[in-house]
This record gives sequence, structure tokens and C-alpha cells, in this order.
Amino acid sequence: MRAAPIVPALLLALALAACGEGRAPSEELRDATERLVQEAAGAATPPPAGGPYAPRDECAGLPGGDAFRRDLARAVEARDVDAMLALAAPDIKLDFGGGAGAEQLRKRLEQPESPLWQELAALLRLGCAAQGQAGMTIPWYFAQSIDGVDPMTGMIVTGKGVPLRMAAAPDAEPVRALSWNVVEPVGGYVPDAPFQHVATVDGARGYVATNRLRSLIDYRLIASSRDGKWSITSLVAGD
Repeated sequence: MRAAPIVPALLLALALAACGEGRAPSEELRDATERLVQEAAGAATPPPAGGPYAPRDECAGLPGGDAFRRDLARAVEARDVDAMLALAAPDIKLDFGGGAGAEQLRKRLEQPESPLWQELAALLRLGCAAQGQAGMTIPWYFAQSIDGVDPMTGMIVTGKGVPLRMAAAPDAEPVRALSWNVVEPVGGYVPDAPFQHVATVDGARGYVATNRLRSLIDYRLIASSRDGKWSITSLVAGD
């Protein structure tokens, strides 16, 4: 596994606190935007919540990177299509079936109730991995070597102290608490089910609320810097 320094997270502590208080996603994202502005000015942030794959921020201080992420957060919060296109490479990759290009991105963002905005908002809360001085990957965990699960089916538990329960019920007895661990569905993922039957890397089995799980190959954003300008080169899900 690639060694990764445990550095302050840009958005995690704020987003987790907001979720715990029942705040709306738009409120979380507005606060995340303000945190990005503070980070660009060099403000300190608290350490990330514990867990092997808890979001970390390796990208703070990349030349031009803070301003790029600030602009990204503002574009997502405002659902500003033109601002997003200004941040995208002309040949941005959008899927594995040939979907690419800024105009294709425009079409997807302009769809009524486009789910892509929600996906982008979710990404902003999942940390950032630096790829040298001219590349970044969001979420942080996607750039890590993750052992013990099939990367095609494995999932990450998005939160600290998430119960692994004995049965698929919110009041079922917890087997243990999971904090940003990876798990694998037992018998396959069940769409629309409120709980998923999963196994941990060390063999424990139980049920985790579906809304606390995220596929390891869900949406990720890759950006690179060329001649001092950062651009999103890939925004894809799956493999």
C-alpha cells in the first residue's frame, strides 16, 4: 500500500459535523466552500476523523490547487454550468463508453435534476490525493492501494462509528462499529435495500445501512495542472 501522510482534511470534519446535526446538503456545501476559501489563505484545519480510509487532504498547497478547488466548490454550490466548463479540459473523459468533451459535460449538467451535481457535491467531502505537484485525485481513497476486497465490488464505510449490525434493522444489536473501513457485500449488492449484508476484511459479517456505503469505483475526479492552469481531465464512475 502506498504510504500516505496523515495531514489535515479540507472538508471532512465540517461535513461530518453537519451531517450529525441534520443539516441540508446545500448548507454543508456552502460551509465547505467557505472552508476552501480559508484553506486557500492558509488557515489551519482539524485532523480527519479516524479510520484507515478517512478522507485526507494531500492537495493543500499545490501550486494553484487551492484556488482551483475553491472555484470548483463554488461552481458546484451554485450549480453553475459555465463555471464548471471553465474548469474542465476540452477533452474531459466522462465514461468508459466514449463519452467525453466539454459539450457532453454541458449536456449532462443541464439535464433536469441532473444527478451529476449531487455526485460532485459528495466528492468534495472525500478528501484529495496529490499526484506530484501537478495532479490531484478526488476522493483521496481512490489513489490508495486498498487490500482485502475486490476493488470492483468493495465498498467504503463513509463515517466514523457506523454500526455493523446483526440483522438488517436499525435497532438490531451492533456487532461492532466501523470507521472508514472497507467491506464487501455478501451475496452481492442489493439495490434499494436499506441495509447491505457485508463482510469486513477480518471476516466479521453483519449489516450496514446502505446510505453509509460507497462503491470504491464510484465517481472520482482527476485534475492536472499544465502551464499553471488546473483542469478536470476525468470525471467518471465504474471501470
